[in-house]
Amino acid sequence: MSAAFLAILGWVAFFLGYRFYSRWIAKRIYRLRADAITPAHTYEDGIDYVPTNPFILWGHHFTSVAGAAPIVGPAIAVIWGWLPAFLWVILGTIFIGGVHDFGALWASVRNQGRSIGSLTEDVVGRRARSLFMIIIFLLLLMVNAVFAVVIANLFVNYGSSILPAWSAIVVAVVIGYLLYRRGVGLLWPSLGGLAVLYLMVYLGDVLPFPQLSAPIWILLLFAYAFVASLLPVWLLLQPRDYINSLQLFLALGLLYLAVLVANPTLVAPAFNFEVPADAPAIVPLLFVTIACGAISGFHGLVSSGTSAKQLDRETDARFVGYLGAVGEGALALATILATTAGFASRAEWQGFYQSFTSGGLSAFVQGGSTILNTGLGIPTSLATTLLAVIAVLFAGTTMDTAVRLQRYIIEEWGQIYQLPALTNRYLATSLAVVSCLILAFGAGGVAGTGGMTIWPLFGTTNQLLAALTLLVITVLLVKLARPYWYTLVPLVFVLLMTVSSLLLQLGDFWSKQDYFLLGLDTLILVAAIWVVLEAAFVFNRARMEARIQKVID
Repeated sequence: MSAAFLAILGWVAFFLGYRFYSRWIAKRIYRLRADAITPAHTYEDGIDYVPTNPFILWGHHFTSVAGAAPIVGPAIAVIWGWLPAFLWVILGTIFIGGVHDFGALWASVRNQGRSIGSLTEDVVGRRARSLFMIIIFLLLLMVNAVFAVVIANLFVNYGSSILPAWSAIVVAVVIGYLLYRRGVGLLWPSLGGLAVLYLMVYLGDVLPFPQLSAPIWILLLFAYAFVASLLPVWLLLQPRDYINSLQLFLALGLLYLAVLVANPTLVAPAFNFEVPADAPAIVPLLFVTIACGAISGFHGLVSSGTSAKQLDRETDARFVGYLGAVGEGALALATILATTAGFASRAEWQGFYQSFTSGGLSAFVQGGSTILNTGLGIPTSLATTLLAVIAVLFAGTTMDTAVRLQRYIIEEWGQIYQLPALTNRYLATSLAVVSCLILAFGAGGVAGTGGMTIWPLFGTTNQLLAALTLLVITVLLVKLARPYWYTLVPLVFVLLMTVSSLLLQLGDFWSKQDYFLLGLDTLILVAAIWVVLEAAFVFNRARMEARIQKVID
């Protein structure tokens, strides 16, 4: 199979999905209104609620949701063959992920910019809200603790990525100042920022940089995340994510261009019938292994957590939410191409994929750098630096946003349970960071790798959150007497795959006598079933009320 053909096929599908399906969803289901006043205007405070240019907000949203997961997930899942991964990324993005992200953003904007967890109380009930927010906090804890480890290991293994990754922070602050305090237009800061970032990529490749141990990097990353979570979004978060999105899309553009020029062959099989012994069954694990890049519960947290507070006009929700999901799908597609066409032969590919966990970032960096070198003549070392920087910046911007989201959750707990101290953003941020550090160093010792202890539950917890978010959106649509099948069908599919995966994991943890993960898995499963049962009751009641009202009318 030609890699160039597969890339073109995927891009055409994404274009058609955004051009037609998302427009239909916006008009018929979510019914966006150009005259609606968004929370960014109603509660504007210059810190979290800031009306934002849709292009800048799209950059923030895209880079926040597109962490390392849309690289790691597909890079592992191709072990079952490239075709299942390709189909799930394309169809999942168009019909499930885009609708989910768009819907979470719409629901939050229509409800004072509240998070999807807080919104659950109004839509489903108080008990469901409490259970939902516990699952959300647990997921954010996983994301922050693990992504800190991922970034630290990338810094250790690819030291050339350190300079460009940290330089992006300085570039972002300068751009934020120019845009919001000096009134400079968007064009020149964008071009200047890109030029500086790519200069740093080159310098990072040719200049040595002092190397630190992974635990030190983890501490530095959380110190940065603490400060970033407290700064006004216009000063760092928005411009950092925006300029990163430009740099990342330019880098992805180079990778896709190299694919078109070199047109390598996919050496991996369409369906791999010789998977390693430790590889689980493709169904349901494919739909959990590839989360980000198809559908991800974390996206709903970003949509309803930070993006909803910055949306200038309600009609921007389609561009920011749905197209943000498409952007991540494009990254997942690039990963599939890099990890299946970036090897010289099937034997070399099989040699790399000797176990279920052997793929991931290293496969993406190795395969992608080979394609960039073959197609565009970029030196392998420079190409490796470029792709490592992509992974670091995606993971870093996700970590920025996730810590801020943890702060929002703690502040919402303070409001819900009338604990004024928790509404203090300095205390809330401190609690968020300290909880991550306790997990990282408490469970992982001096290495700081404690997040990896509960990482096996990330995929199922993340997809479970996606299903519950779709559940809230569906119930909300029923209450508004809107068509709901376009969220209900994806909800049922994702929920079935996720619960099946949770049950399989229960058996695996039991056989390994891993009672900690067994108990945590059971807790998550019970909480999810409880939320679903309560939502089903509300769903049926809302349907009956809608039918009665229709008869009366």
